[in-house]
Amino acid sequence: MSKRHYIIPIFVPHAGCPHDCVFCNQREITGLQEMMTPKKAEQIIKEYLNTMDHNNSKIEVAFYGGSFTGLDIKRQSELLSVAYKYCEEGVVDNLRLSTRPDYIDQTILDNLSKYNVEVIELGVQSLVPKVLEAAYRGHTVEDVIRASKLIRKNQFKLGIQLMPGLPESDWESMLYSAQKTVELGPDLVRIYPTLVIKDTYLSKLYKKDKFTPLSLEEAVEICKEELKLFRQHQTPVIRLGLQPSDGVNKEAVIAGPFHPAFRQLVESRLVLESIIDFLGDEIESDELILKVNPRFSSTVRGQKNSNLKLLQEKYEVEIKVKIDNNLQLREISINNDVRMV
Repeated sequence: MSKRHYIIPIFVPHAGCPHDCVFCNQREITGLQEMMTPKKAEQIIKEYLNTMDHNNSKIEVAFYGGSFTGLDIKRQSELLSVAYKYCEEGVVDNLRLSTRPDYIDQTILDNLSKYNVEVIELGVQSLVPKVLEAAYRGHTVEDVIRASKLIRKNQFKLGIQLMPGLPESDWESMLYSAQKTVELGPDLVRIYPTLVIKDTYLSKLYKKDKFTPLSLEEAVEICKEELKLFRQHQTPVIRLGLQPSDGVNKEAVIAGPFHPAFRQLVESRLVLESIIDFLGDEIESDELILKVNPRFSSTVRGQKNSNLKLLQEKYEVEIKVKIDNNLQLREISINNDVRMV
C-alpha cells in the first residue's frame, strides 16, 4: 500500500525577491497580504497536522511564494527551524521550498541542509534568453544551469517550474525550454501556463492589447507535448496548471487558460492522441472496446465524454468503456491490446 502524501503549504508572498516579473503579484495570487512570521508558520503547521492521518503517510512542510533563499539567512533559519522541530519529533518527514535560480550558492545550500530540506524547486519559467528578458526575470539561462548542478551536487532533489505562454514565447521556444529542462535532470517538474493576474505589468500589456495569453486549447496542446516529453524521460510532472489548492486567489485572474480541471484536460488529450496513433485511420471491427482502471475512466472519456464523441465521429463505430481493476492507472486496453499512455 502506497503512502499518502501530505504537503503543509506556508506562503511567503514576494518575500526575498527584489524583482517584479511581468506576470507576478504574489499577494494577489495567494490572497495573502501579511508577512509570514515563525509564530504564524507554527500555527499553520499545527492546524494542518490536526487534520492529517499520520499512519502510513509522508508529510512535508513547503515554503512557497516569493524567493525563499533570497531572504536574509537569519530569517530563513527562523522559519525553517519552526518546521524542522516537527521533523525532529518524527511528525514531519522533510521540508521543501521554491526559489530563484540566482539565489542559490554553496552557503545557502549548507544552511538548508541543516534543516532536512529535501526538495528545492527553481522558478525557471523559460530557458530562452529573450523570453526571460521580456518577463523581467532578472536571471539568466546560465544561472539556471549553475544552480541546478549545485543543487544536485549537494544531494537535494531538484524541481523545475516552467511557464509556457510568456511574452516573446512561441511554440518552438516553449518546447525548447522543456527539452533543455530534461537535460538538467530534474526529479520533478511543474508546468504553469501563464495567467494574467491583476495589478501586474502583464495585465497592463493585456489591457493595451500588447499581450495575448494562450487560449485554453493552445495551453492544453503545448502542455500535452511537454507532458509527453517528460514522461518519455521518466520525469514526474507533479502539477499542470495553477489550482486553488496551490493557494491561487481565483478572483485575481483576469485572463489566460485557467481551468479547475486543467490537468485532466491535458491528460485526456494525450489519451485521445495515443488511441488514434494506435488505431490509425480506420479499424476493421464494428466496435471499439476500451478497458481502463476505474480511476482512469473519466480521463479516457474526456470532459463530457468528448473523447468518446470524437472517436465515434472519426471511426463511425460503437464505443464501449469497460472497467478492469487489473490494469494500472495509465494503462488502457484497446480492443484487448494493452498499452501505457
